[in-house]
Amino acid sequence: MAGNVRDYPKLAKDILSAVGGEDNIVSATRCATRLRLVLKRSNPQAKEEISAMPGVVTVVENGGQFQVVIGQHVGEVYEHFSNLINLDAVHTENENKGTILNRIIATMSAVFAPFVYILAAAGILQGLLIIINLLFDSFAETGTYQVLSFISWAPFTFLPIFIAITASKHFKTNTYIAVACCAALVSPTWAEMAAQISEGSNINFIGIALTETTYTSSVLPPLFLVWILSYLERFLNKYINEVIKPLFVPFFSLVIMVPLTITLIGPLTTMGANGIANGYNFLAENAPIVAGAIIGSLWQVIVIFGVHWGVTPMVLANFDLYGRDSFQAYQTIAVIAQVGAVLGVILKAKSQETRKVSVSAGVTGIFGITEPAIYGVNLRFKKPFIFGCIGGGIGAITASFFNPYYFAYAGLPGPLTIVNGINEDYPMSVWGILIGAAIAIILPVVLVQIFGYGETNDSSKTASLENTNTSSAPEIAATTITELTVNSPMSGKVVPLSQVPDEVFSSGAMGQGIAIEPTENKVIAPFEGTVVMIAPTKHAIGLRSETGVELLIHIGLDTVTLDGSPFTVKVKDGEKFNKGDLLIEFDKDYIESKGLKTITPVIVTNTFAYEEVIIEKVENCTFNQTLFTVIK
Repeated sequence: MAGNVRDYPKLAKDILSAVGGEDNIVSATRCATRLRLVLKRSNPQAKEEISAMPGVVTVVENGGQFQVVIGQHVGEVYEHFSNLINLDAVHTENENKGTILNRIIATMSAVFAPFVYILAAAGILQGLLIIINLLFDSFAETGTYQVLSFISWAPFTFLPIFIAITASKHFKTNTYIAVACCAALVSPTWAEMAAQISEGSNINFIGIALTETTYTSSVLPPLFLVWILSYLERFLNKYINEVIKPLFVPFFSLVIMVPLTITLIGPLTTMGANGIANGYNFLAENAPIVAGAIIGSLWQVIVIFGVHWGVTPMVLANFDLYGRDSFQAYQTIAVIAQVGAVLGVILKAKSQETRKVSVSAGVTGIFGITEPAIYGVNLRFKKPFIFGCIGGGIGAITASFFNPYYFAYAGLPGPLTIVNGINEDYPMSVWGILIGAAIAIILPVVLVQIFGYGETNDSSKTASLENTNTSSAPEIAATTITELTVNSPMSGKVVPLSQVPDEVFSSGAMGQGIAIEPTENKVIAPFEGTVVMIAPTKHAIGLRSETGVELLIHIGLDTVTLDGSPFTVKVKDGEKFNKGDLLIEFDKDYIESKGLKTITPVIVTNTFAYEEVIIEKVENCTFNQTLFTVIK
């Protein structure tokens, strides 16, 4: 559950604890919105536990990774998380290799995610220069333009050095050796030699003819260089004497890897990257409608699973080969469509909480980051995500008729990067993108207004599905329940949630509700419903009413540390119960003897799905006394 949290050290520590500690981690990286972990052993409870932490949007397990979606503050969390672990001590043989596809995706993410904002910043600068040149024809002839221009191109020119830094960490090899090798690839001297070869000169290395391939802005050649270097370095470290190792490991690495790259690795990998790019370009040029439909409608589905980094080499190859790329043009429209879906929810929602969450998610979408919009709003209600995919597909199909391209790389394609589609040789390109973007943002808004967004997801329908074997199911399905009275599951003193000495609860990040300081040692059912969660340590239970209200009863604070000792659960996960049934018995005196508080938060965890939660003004409560009313 996302929350407005600033205690990043605590969040990092809690995530580490939930996934099983440092001993269970193979690798940890981050991207623009996600903390990406590779674990030795999967913990079924970790996903649910971490998803509920304030500051976490959701958790996705895919591509061999345990991905914690955090949003724009992932950098702070990752910084503190990386300080808690020593990844250098992890041995290669302990790595969870997974399938080849998973390993490729994990590598792409680990390599590109750390510097994506640098490329995005450079792309925005290039977009601004495009606009200024349109407004002032003479600006391109000024020294100011020349300085800003070479600044904007620098990250792409020296991209192999960025890759050397991140890839060396991923493949666990010496960063300085990797940088030295990749710096040689972008040396001006090699560029001059390659130019001579392209003009007909014959230059060879120990009898091997060199090709005219250059490596500025390249992706796969430096990536493969560092990967192979990791094996070479381990071999050299094993067999070279300790006394001369500091000098001769770098020496042999340089004289072996750089020539090997420019004679074999570079030409082959460049050919592969260009081949993939040309394959996509063939589709985009000969069946643009198909390319637009696929990317516009399915790109955000790919983002859900966190495998979107896999297209980066192809996109960069397009810019390097042709100075333009249509993939990012369609990609931008897909991003904008999800922003449009969120806007539709903002306009349609009656709940202030839903609007608040939607506005926050929509703002990040403007900057090309859609995970908060997807997980916080669109997928939560399902319909908006589907409408976003429809809008993205139709928008991209429409744009395809205008031959849309990006002429500057966008690290995070979105509304702010549309200017990257401006080019005097392709005057209709930006118009196609603008028209496609307009459709992408308007169509989901219209669809949400017409068909709704799922907040009123007929809880009655849910109830009828859960009760298809009972004779009362048709009656339930035919009735629209607009409110639910939640009775007290305990007897004791009522405390406002804001006064609970735990920020997770007091901040309201978990939802609205109250807390009770119990005077008796039992928890009873506050309504009729189903048990949906029992904590492994028995200190908390999740309930769902027949009308869809989800309630968390968390007995005491930090009682998870008691490992279930004072708790006796009387129901099972998935079991149905009636109002007043005994759910849990606990030993209040035992909990207090351990120095822990018994104050018990009682929270509506799906508050966002309701118009209002009306809290009763009572100082003390008894079993079955009304605590609050949930209004649809």
